[in-house]
Amino acid sequence: MAKDSILVVGSINMDMVVRVKEMPAPGETVLGGGFGTTFGGKGANQAVAAARLGGKCRLIAAVGEDEFGPALRENLQKEGVDCSALAIKHGVPSGVAMILVDSNGENSIVVASGANYRVTPDDDLFPNEHLFAEASVVVLQLELPLPTVRAAIELARRHHCQILLDPAPAPAAMCDELCRVDVLTPNVIEAERISGARAGDESADKLIASAIIQRGAKNVILKLGGRGSLVVTADGHFYTAPPFKVPIVDTTAAGDAFTAALAVAMSRGDRLRDAARFANAAGALACTKLGAQTAMPTAQEVSSLLRDQPQ
Repeated sequence: MAKDSILVVGSINMDMVVRVKEMPAPGETVLGGGFGTTFGGKGANQAVAAARLGGKCRLIAAVGEDEFGPALRENLQKEGVDCSALAIKHGVPSGVAMILVDSNGENSIVVASGANYRVTPDDDLFPNEHLFAEASVVVLQLELPLPTVRAAIELARRHHCQILLDPAPAPAAMCDELCRVDVLTPNVIEAERISGARAGDESADKLIASAIIQRGAKNVILKLGGRGSLVVTADGHFYTAPPFKVPIVDTTAAGDAFTAALAVAMSRGDRLRDAARFANAAGALACTKLGAQTAMPTAQEVSSLLRDQPQ
């Protein structure tokens, strides 16, 4: 059996985005600018990005019994994502996210999980175990119940899949079990929360990533935003992948584009240092457009950026 697909197990949301000049302080009301609804959720974002980047992508997720559900499914199918394992959870709404984007492109997000928190091992993972058997890479995040994520990790191990975990949102006390994956991809804030240490300069970044390695990860790729990314392996190797210079419009989708691109590169057997550069390019391009899935780049766009800004 060919193991040639990317399996994403994750969340799917309808995003409600408001642009503001600056983020409101606690108790403060500010007047926003443009408003729009876009398709989101970390799992769905990563699935769409992987498909646009040329991956054969399947998604295990759930929508609610509301007006958002059919639209969310239709968009994923239009993007080329296999939605055969996308469930409808009766009696609950689809997940939604309220997103504020300021004039610098930085964002603040609040998520109401809805149907995402009804995704369970018994209802959604075990009946779709064949998808794990056919997957080269399994991509996970932490917007589903943690028991579901842990069960997905076990199924991925059972079927010898590469496991890529984007630890977002990072819990206050992340258990070592969740760290024991092939590649863990925290941003700086998530890495600080997982490790209990502070990032800042290159030496501090290496210490943080090494601390996460000690908790069981085979590899850590630390997403450093405008500083690129840092690859740290369990055998003590460090690689830096420099950033790409692009005009910043909205950073909402950058992390998801990075993770999806990394999954695509891993599925085709790229070295991690090359995969990180490919992922940096995808994440940078996602910052040049407003929204989440609407901002995900194509394989051609990433290739063009890699040519225009050679290493």
